[in-house]
Amino acid sequence: MVFYFKARPEAGDYTIFMGLDKYENEELIKYGFPEDIWFHVDKMSSAHVYLRLRKGQTIDDISEGNKVNNIDVVYTPWANLKKTASMDAGQVGFHNSKMVRTVRAEKRLNEVVNRLNKTKVERKPDLKAEREAVNAAERAERKLLLRDKKRREEMERLEKERQTEIRSYKGLMVAEKMTSNKQIASESRSLQELEDDFM
Repeated sequence: MVFYFKARPEAGDYTIFMGLDKYENEELIKYGFPEDIWFHVDKMSSAHVYLRLRKGQTIDDISEGNKVNNIDVVYTPWANLKKTASMDAGQVGFHNSKMVRTVRAEKRLNEVVNRLNKTKVERKPDLKAEREAVNAAERAERKLLLRDKKRREEMERLEKERQTEIRSYKGLMVAEKMTSNKQIASESRSLQELEDDFM
């Protein structure tokens, strides 16, 4: 069972979710999204909580709430979570400790907790299928962008070829109409007549 919450349901933003136990935490660790921020109460037994940001948002765009006074909340991007075979279920480490942040929560924020609890929904999601669907959509988008890029490059190449052909054609036209100084002198034609011929 995974519990889902909405941070500000009236604005439709920020899905927050957490597993019921350490086994569901394993699934959440395994099939997280790059936009997920992982939270845990430091040095206490607590749920792994995730906040899913919108694309383009960063860890700096979030604020915290808590149920207990005087706790340290550790958080980091999902991609920074490190899981090895020797770790117990639900246990994680970090790839880069510089990407881990800790915030001291001095006072319980009841209004935040109460607002979240009103939006609580329980689901049994297929996390693997959700992740695969997102991966497939991202691959399709990258493929479309690549195809558009290739099409633009081909159009630019064709335009350059066309411009080169036009310059080459103009060069031939000029060469055909060019007259040597000897010819000009022998024909005794006026400058105006020569310009008319050239044009």
